[in-house]
Amino acid sequence: GVEAYAEALLVIPKTLAENSGFDVQDCILKLTDAREDSEGTLAVGLDCQSGEPIIPADEGIWDNVRVKRQCLHLSTVLASQLLLVDEVMRAGKQMGKVPEGAGDDM
Repeated sequence: GVEAYAEALLVIPKTLAENSGFDVQDCILKLTDAREDSEGTLAVGLDCQSGEPIIPADEGIWDNVRVKRQCLHLSTVLASQLLLVDEVMRAGKQMGKVPEGAGDDM
């Protein structure tokens, strides 16, 4: 689950790199290295003109982090709720079934 979630988040930089004409794997490795070098404290972005990692705040790019954080949180909650509903529906279907061999006594 966690790996799939992390892989889904990589779609954005991969798409940016591909659409900008850069090698996707090379760009992802550079972004990962830059993020690790900052010890996870800085947001790292992709410069679509050079293919190099940048610190968006240094370039004057400001994102509304609260909105993005809330979207990620809500998507996780929504996925959990959908899985819970699926489990409840399966349990409800199982409750209505007659166990095998129960009706053979007649």
